[in-house]
Amino acid sequence: MEITTSRLRLRPARPEDLDTIHAVLSHREAMRWWSTPPHDDIEQSRAWLDAMIANTAAGAADFVVEHEGRVIGKAGCWKAPDVGYILHPEVWGRGFASEALSAVIDHVFVATDLGTLNADVDPNNAASIRLLERLGFVGTGEAKATWHIGGQWMDSLYYSLERSRWQTRQEG
Repeated sequence: MEITTSRLRLRPARPEDLDTIHAVLSHREAMRWWSTPPHDDIEQSRAWLDAMIANTAAGAADFVVEHEGRVIGKAGCWKAPDVGYILHPEVWGRGFASEALSAVIDHVFVATDLGTLNADVDPNNAASIRLLERLGFVGTGEAKATWHIGGQWMDSLYYSLERSRWQTRQEG
């Protein structure tokens, strides 16, 4: 399954994506808000990519994101109904996260019977919070010390997008 937007191609991950995925997962700034520290070596990224490929083969709506033929990150539901994304910082600020996540949301709500999509975001990640809210997600709660990353406890804000809210936005 592939999704094409005006500028992006979202497709299942493949083993040959390893180098470009590792460039994202080993980048300190890209991983600043992720649930693990930056990958120290390519074998960590290989295991991560292998898991993504296996999850997608098992039906997960999880995609690598390509721009102009180059993988720039990933977006999707690694485990439904949880949605997430990560892009290489060199493409930040160009609307790619919004474009990719919008396409994933539309795909999931059209292709499945899920009633809600959920997101877990660091309270300090203002850009992701703004993006989720622009896409119709609403805050549902918060929790302290939910992720232990690189020796430090991180907090979480929880967001959800109900199918009915998505449908209303589609009609408006």
